[in-house]
Amino acid sequence: METIRLQKYMSDAGVISRRAAERAIENGEITVNGEPAVLGQKIDPQKDEVRYGGRRIYLPDNTEKKTYIVLNKPRGYVTTMDDDLGRKCVRQLVADVGCRVYPVGRLDKVSEGMLILTNDGDFANYMMHPSHEVPKYYNVRIEGIPTDAQLAQLGSPLEIDGTPIRPVAVTVLEKDDTHATLQMELYEGRNRQIRKMCEQVGLKIIRLKRIAIGEIPLGNLRLGKWRYLTPQELSHLMPEGADRFKHAARDERADAIADIKRKSHSPSHRAGRAGVRFTEHFSHAPKGARKPKQ
Repeated sequence: METIRLQKYMSDAGVISRRAAERAIENGEITVNGEPAVLGQKIDPQKDEVRYGGRRIYLPDNTEKKTYIVLNKPRGYVTTMDDDLGRKCVRQLVADVGCRVYPVGRLDKVSEGMLILTNDGDFANYMMHPSHEVPKYYNVRIEGIPTDAQLAQLGSPLEIDGTPIRPVAVTVLEKDDTHATLQMELYEGRNRQIRKMCEQVGLKIIRLKRIAIGEIPLGNLRLGKWRYLTPQELSHLMPEGADRFKHAARDERADAIADIKRKSHSPSHRAGRAGVRFTEHFSHAPKGARKPKQ
């Protein structure tokens, strides 16, 4: 077998994405033949021993089916497949998927909502790269009523940890005397970005929920449950994405679609439909939810 870059090896093994592998290499978490790995290093999968966090990493069988699922992550779970601190992690919620999948991006422990998991490293890398401009939508419940100045500041160019971020579209979904719910559209996924943005402008977050990625809404998927992405949904997220399902037999695809309906209780939304409105909320459907860009 030809040598390949270590980041690609980790991604192909379904352990972590390429970008996450780069961070792991920089943090000294990956070794090759007992020595700390370096960025850009190439390996021979048939000869070299790769370990991540002390665990030996192998490439999967090439015939392994690529799997793509959506999880409605509850609060209180960390977005990782293993946790040294013994905290509840999303692996416990997807143990019945039938293969090892890993998260595409993150939601912090106290956030909830839509999380995609997969064993397709190329897909994960595509989804997390900001140049591909896959928007993510969040409903943010805050304490108090934001002023016009605070809303304008949220939608203006800001810096997070000294790094400029792209402007974020902000819409007020609803408000009462003591609270308001905002919907925020992000094209980046910096660590705790929304929380840090709100802190900068003096807003306190009570609850944060991701309600859509790209044109795919979370819908009425129950908290803590998962479902498969359909080929149609995958094609909306990644160009020619539906072609990545061609390795599966027709009857397997039929089973997957049937499983989607069972796990999500026949959601009424239709991915990619013109004018789809992201109305998922904490307790009811708010008015005036933003539409995805068409």
